[in-house]
Order: sequence, then C-alpha cells, then structure tokens
Amino acid sequence: MVQELVGAAVGLVGVAGVYAATAARVVKQYERGVVLRLGRLSGGVRGPGFTMVVPVVDRLHKVNMQIVTMPVPAQEGITRDNVTVRVDAVVYFRVVDAANAIIRVEDYRFAVSQMAQTSLRSIIGKSDLDDLLSNREKLNQGLELMIDSPAVGWGVQIDRVEIKDVSLPETMKRSMARQAEADRERRARVINADAELQASRKLAEAAGVMSQQPAALQLRLLQTVVAVAAEKNSTLVLPFPVELLRFLERAQRPAVPPSGDGGTDGEASATS
Repeated sequence: MVQELVGAAVGLVGVAGVYAATAARVVKQYERGVVLRLGRLSGGVRGPGFTMVVPVVDRLHKVNMQIVTMPVPAQEGITRDNVTVRVDAVVYFRVVDAANAIIRVEDYRFAVSQMAQTSLRSIIGKSDLDDLLSNREKLNQGLELMIDSPAVGWGVQIDRVEIKDVSLPETMKRSMARQAEADRERRARVINADAELQASRKLAEAAGVMSQQPAALQLRLLQTVVAVAAEKNSTLVLPFPVELLRFLERAQRPAVPPSGDGGTDGEASATS
C-alpha cells in the first residue's frame, strides 16, 4: 500500500513538473506578452518576468517594445517642377499597445514599411526640388504626420522620420553646377566693380590733396621708384623732376647784394 502511494506521488510530481515546464514562460524586460486563449484575447498584456499559460489552450505572443529603426527603400518620383529624383529615408517607431499590434494588423512592421514608402512617394510629388534639397525639416514633419495617422490604430507610435539622401540625374547635376558657377562669377564681378569704385574715390581724394602740395607728388614718385627697385628684375628709367632742375638753376645764380648804390651798379652790370 505504501509503495502504491509513493508511486502515485512520484507520478503526480512528474506530471506537475511536465505541466510547469510546458506552461512556464519568461517575458523579457523590453517585451510584452499577449495571450490568446482559443483564439480570443485573454486578460491584459503580460508584463516582463515569469508568467504561466495553459498548455495547448493558450498561445503567448511576445511583442518587442524597443524603438525600431527601419530604412525606407529609395523611391523614384517626379517633383512638382518636373524633375526626376530618387529619395530614401529612415523611420524610427515603437509599439505602445502590444494588444493592438497583434490584433489590429497582421504584421505591423510590414504595414509601417509600406505606409512609409507610399507617403514618401506622395511627398516627392507635392514638393519642389529646392524643398527636397534645402527644406528637409518641414518635409520630415509632413512624412511623420502622414505615417503616424494610420499607425495610431495599430498600436504603433512614429517617433521620427528622416530623409537621408536625394539622388539627381547627371544632367541635372551638371546644370546646377553651371548655375552655381555663373552665380559665383556674377558676384565676383560685382565685388571687383565695387572695389574699383572705392579705389577711384580714394584716388580722387588723394589727387585733391596732392594738388595742394606739389612736393607730395614728387614724394609719391620716389616711393614708387623705391618699390619698383626692390624687385631688382627690371631696368628703371628715372626722370628728373622739373622742380629739381629749377632748384639747381636758382642755386647757380649769384647772390643778390643788399639794396644801395653798389647793388644798383652790380645789378646793372649783371643786366648788361
């Protein structure tokens, strides 16, 4: 009798162990568990840690609650100003309602991917080329709103959408390069013309100052001679200033004596 009881107890323990092994589940910290009992949602969402399910009857679905980074394949489209471009993007999203992510949509990752591709093509058709190249922040916000609207019902929240790259045809790249080159050349000519205007005004002011002092012109000439001679790679022809010749001429003349008789005689003899 005792042996039969011991055997029965061992059998019960074995059955309990098998049941526990098949019914025990572990949900990780970044996951949530959704239990379907005979095809229907049973209870609430299971939190992280150890949990039990009824074997064969219950089926536990684990949903990752981490932020998912999903690249959007490059989409080719025609902008509003009739330019063919290829644009790719990246979507950051996460599940906020595990039950809806399992029940409301068959595959929420695939659904978000298709919605992102469709929205990206729509944005390309509504935007100009300049907006795609320089106003991406506004386009990112529009993409986020277009994807987030249907995703709310799937238990998914779109955190951020970023346009990564815009590929242009080679002919368009060459046209834009020529346009940029022409614009830079125009600005360079305007800057040169402005510099010439400022320089001419300063030269006019300098000429007005030198006209009041004739010796300043000679000093400027000597400065130019010094600057040219410093190179030592050219022959310099130095003209004599007229003022210097007049100074030498006055230096060769005899001194005029004081006024008087002798001065009169000397002046008369010099005149004769």
